[in-house]
Amino acid sequence: MTPVRTGQQPAHTLVAGELEAVFLPGQGMLGASLTLAGEELLGRVENLESSAAKGGTAGLPMLYPWANRLAAPGYRAAGREVTLDLHSALLHLDEHGLPIHGVPWARLPWQVTAATGATLQARLDWTEEAWLAVFPFRHRVELSVDLRPDGLLVETAVRANAGDAVPVSFGFHPYFSLAGNARGRWRLQLPPMRRLALDAQGIPTGVETPFAGWDAALSESSFDDGFVLGGQTAAFCLSAPDRRLTVELLSGYPCAQVFTPPDKPYVALEPMTAPTNALSRGDGLRLVQPGGAFQASFRIHVERLH
Repeated sequence: MTPVRTGQQPAHTLVAGELEAVFLPGQGMLGASLTLAGEELLGRVENLESSAAKGGTAGLPMLYPWANRLAAPGYRAAGREVTLDLHSALLHLDEHGLPIHGVPWARLPWQVTAATGATLQARLDWTEEAWLAVFPFRHRVELSVDLRPDGLLVETAVRANAGDAVPVSFGFHPYFSLAGNARGRWRLQLPPMRRLALDAQGIPTGVETPFAGWDAALSESSFDDGFVLGGQTAAFCLSAPDRRLTVELLSGYPCAQVFTPPDKPYVALEPMTAPTNALSRGDGLRLVQPGGAFQASFRIHVERLH
C-alpha cells in the first residue's frame, strides 16, 4: 500500500515495538496504516487515492467538523444559521443526499508542530473562507497521536482562540480488519449503552432504548447504530483467535457509532463527541466558549493472544 501524499507534506511513520502507524498530515491527519509485525489492522486502506477522490472514509479518519450525517443541507448552532451548498467540493453526500462526515479528510491540510519516532502533533487553523462557509466558527484544532508498544493514543483539543464560540460535534471513524482470520472467527464485544432510535435516513428521532451489550461471534451480524454511553468511559472490542483490538473511550466521547456491514471484511467502532445530527437538533451538543478549550481522547489497544 502506497500512502496518498499532498504537495510537499509526506507521510509520517511512527514505530513502537512491533507496532507501526502511518499518518498523512497533508490530508486530514488520516491514519493510513496501523500494523502489528507487518500485518495491517486498519480497513479500507487498499486504495486511498480512490477514497480521497470520492470523499469517502478510509483507515482512521477524523470526521470534522461533524461526525455522521446531518438531517438537512443546513443547521443552526451557536446562534448562527448555516445553509450548505450541496454542490460544494467541500461536502460529501450520503445515499440520501445528506451531508455526511463534515469536510472530506483529503481537503484538510494540517500543519505538523512536533514529531518524534513514536509521536506526532499537528494543528488545523479553521480560518479559511471556504471552510467557514461550511462551519462559520473560527478556531484551532490540535491533534496528538502517540504510538506505544501496546497501542495508539489519540488526543484532540478544540480551542476557541478567535473570538467565536465553537460547537463540538466531531468524531473518528476507525475501520478495523483482522487479516488472516475469516469474519466468522471475529468476536465483537460492546458495553451496555442506550441505543438511539433512527429514522429511515439514519437520523436519531430523539428516542433512546436500553442496550444490554453484546458479546458474540460477529459472523453475519450487522450493526449500523448510534449509542449514548452509560458512563464517562467505555471499551469496544474486536478479536480473533490470535489478536484483540480494543477502542477505549477515555474522555470527551459520550457517544459512539458501531458499523459492521455483513458483507464487508471490516468493522468501524467510532468515538463521537455528540450524537448524529447534533448540529441541527442541539441534542448533546457542547459549545466551547471564546478563550476556552475542549479536549477528548481515545486509545486503540492492540494485544496478541497467542
